Amino acid sequence: MGEKFDYFKFQTTINPFGIIFNSVSIEKLIRRSIEKRKFTENDIFFHNDLWHCFEVHSELSNSDKDIFLESLNDLISTTNKQLSDSTHIIITLGTSWVYQNIASHEIVANCHKVPQKQFTKELLSIQQIEESLESIISLVHSVNPNCKFIFTVSPVRHIKDGFVENTLSKAHLIAAIHKTIILHPSLITYFPSYEIMLDELRDYRFYAEDMLHPSQTAIDYIWIQFFENYISESQFSLMNDICSIQKGLKHRPFNPNTESHQKFLHQLELKIKTIQNQHPFIKFC
Repeated sequence: MGEKFDYFKFQTTINPFGIIFNSVSIEKLIRRSIEKRKFTENDIFFHNDLWHCFEVHSELSNSDKDIFLESLNDLISTTNKQLSDSTHIIITLGTSWVYQNIASHEIVANCHKVPQKQFTKELLSIQQIEESLESIISLVHSVNPNCKFIFTVSPVRHIKDGFVENTLSKAHLIAAIHKTIILHPSLITYFPSYEIMLDELRDYRFYAEDMLHPSQTAIDYIWIQFFENYISESQFSLMNDICSIQKGLKHRPFNPNTESHQKFLHQLELKIKTIQNQHPFIKFC
């Protein structure tokens, strides 16, 4: 879904610290970013030839300690600005199951393949999740009081936890979100991506080969439901123009030297310049 926003050139930032599944870890990173509290050597560790941080996803891990710390702290600065400037923040919760580091007693965002004996697994209560969501709203509004939130629950099932355990986990997330919405009805909306997947797209032909993740058809369907409900109709024309340009940029001619193709490229360039003159922030690769 994040790729859809990027494709249509919305001003978005997607998972700056990598994919984070639980509310406590999301809250922790937002708090660190709002407070501009930098990562230090005490926040990172070396394992399997890489430097890691329990607060972020393993895709950010690096073999060079200094580069790793620098990149993490650059993210703190950019995320602070993005939280301050955003009109909307979309938070997707994946699971209520979390792992707590036995040594630090801290809930981690990612275990980084550290031996499981160093963690305890627990289920966040509805109240714990609700408290995290409340804290996230309060933190963001301390620097951006007009920001609105869209909460959703990931339709990807965490089957490694068990079928029953996954259902319980999703139920805790949904209950906590709706309890939070009751307290802030003008600030928060709920987008039912989880419910769309399970009820409208219940057939397994809408799943990828692993039978857990939505297929591209399902992603496209959920995206249509989202933009029809959240994106102003006044933007549809611009989105169509951007879509036309994106398709043009991907076009690969049989013979690039023909007059007709050169004319096509010229028209494409004119379309890009027209959009960029109206919206300077839009860039095409």
